Amino acid sequence: MTALTGLRVIELAREPIALAGKLLADMGADVVLVEPTAGDPARLIPPFLDDRPGPDRSLWWWHHHSSKRGVCLDLDEDEGRQCFLRLIDEADILIESEPAGRLEGLGLDHGDLLRIRPELIHVSVTPYGRASAHAGDPFTDLTLMAGAGPVWSSGYDDHNLPPVRGSDSQAYYTGCHFAVMSALTALIHRMATGEGQFIDVSMHQASNVSTEGGSYCWLVARETVERKTGRHASSFPTSETQVRCRDGLWVSSGVPPRIPEEFARMIAWVQELGLYEHFPEAVFLEMGADPKTCPSIADIGISDEATAIYSAGREALVLIAESMDAHAFFIGSQQRNIPSGIIYAPEEAFEDPHFRARGLQVQVEHPELGRRFRYVGAPYVLSASPWKITRRAPMLGEHQAEILGR
Repeated sequence: MTALTGLRVIELAREPIALAGKLLADMGADVVLVEPTAGDPARLIPPFLDDRPGPDRSLWWWHHHSSKRGVCLDLDEDEGRQCFLRLIDEADILIESEPAGRLEGLGLDHGDLLRIRPELIHVSVTPYGRASAHAGDPFTDLTLMAGAGPVWSSGYDDHNLPPVRGSDSQAYYTGCHFAVMSALTALIHRMATGEGQFIDVSMHQASNVSTEGGSYCWLVARETVERKTGRHASSFPTSETQVRCRDGLWVSSGVPPRIPEEFARMIAWVQELGLYEHFPEAVFLEMGADPKTCPSIADIGISDEATAIYSAGREALVLIAESMDAHAFFIGSQQRNIPSGIIYAPEEAFEDPHFRARGLQVQVEHPELGRRFRYVGAPYVLSASPWKITRRAPMLGEHQAEILGR
């Protein structure tokens, strides 16, 4: 039994919403992926198993469609539409990212579906929102990220270098997370009222509210944030956070102490490593550890004393990181409740003992190939709500008879 056991979700296959269906499916929902009869073009997104292209060999497809069942329907034909309506008649949630006007033209939009399933939760994920003047504009994940703002905040201190986009499809993924959160919230509402809802998710707006200070610094103070290497973009200078450790690996030195208890733990760590006598700024750590002299973080940049105290916390982290290997620094800072991280390539993060211990790697059977493959596991661990990839991604039309009968 999982959190979403018994929930039926219909997903109209499109690349931007694939993650939304996966998040629901891996948490136990019965997600039925509806593809066109020729298959979703996303089946041909590389890379491929053994570098051999094929509709059932895309590793992108495997990852994004785990735990789902699949059928093929031609919604342009009456028979396909009737089959789709049969699916809706038993569905709790519909997730789609169809082009502007397509469902309305087919007689399959929310108003049409309400007559069959009043309690349906219909989630539409589009680039700019259905009512936007840009609803029909072409888009890619990159154009959404650039237009919404996150790309402006991503990059390096050297502003001669251009901004850097986040890896993979972050605008799509952000929209998917908003879609899932909204759908689950609507489910709670339906439990109380019996009512379904139509949810209009704009990937552009979802990305825009994910810019941290970028948007509201401009809206409130008319200040433009600047890119910072490995740290929050900001409208004022901030201390660098990336440090090269003794073994040559780089770490993000984390969040420095901000309250007396944290300054006290920092002093103890510096002393434990025998570095206290080599750290002239230790006097400022002592001031931070004293509730009588520890200033407010809001005084940074205003009070010279506050700035010196909080800068000493950062400099102590740098000193510690330079004195040890990256993994030892990571473990030591975690033990002291200091958020930090090793700067890994994706494949290095996948093999890290910390992530392996929390179940990031899971084995998934592919009976048609007679092989098992390592997949990325749970994006979050919920103690009372098990997560599991229950099956590999569906092959084209694999569950046609099982779901629709003859």
